[in-house]
Amino acid sequence: MENTKPRRKPSAVKAANEDYRLEDQVGFVIRKASQRHTLIFSKHMIGELTSTQWAALVKVAELGPVSQNQLGRETAMDVATIKGVVDRLVKRGLVATADDPGDGRRNLITLTPGGTALVGRAKPIATAITAETLNGLSITEQRTLIGLLRKIT
Repeated sequence: MENTKPRRKPSAVKAANEDYRLEDQVGFVIRKASQRHTLIFSKHMIGELTSTQWAALVKVAELGPVSQNQLGRETAMDVATIKGVVDRLVKRGLVATADDPGDGRRNLITLTPGGTALVGRAKPIATAITAETLNGLSITEQRTLIGLLRKIT
């Protein structure tokens, strides 16, 4: 039986491979930028907070009492990740959970006084972390970068 599948010419395959450079691929560049930001974040952030814990804390501070499900959506974390983050923050006394008076099936997450104080102290540090991450870009370039990244998320 004859193979009817069209065959690529070896020269076309070779040309495609020569045009591909890992360093020019968006995922590779974003991963490197993320790694750099993570290093800067861990170097400067107080309270031994991870970036996911910080995201959850600052979002609870912004929203007020919030369900774990909504908090996960607001911070772009899946169900398992946000559960682990919230459990660790509860254990550290930075957030508390309570029954939602409007829906007994869910809990609301709120900041504790310690969590509120930590968020207040950490906001200027988080701002400095962003500035260091974007160091070397003009204000216009920073806005453009953030705007373009938002367009693809």
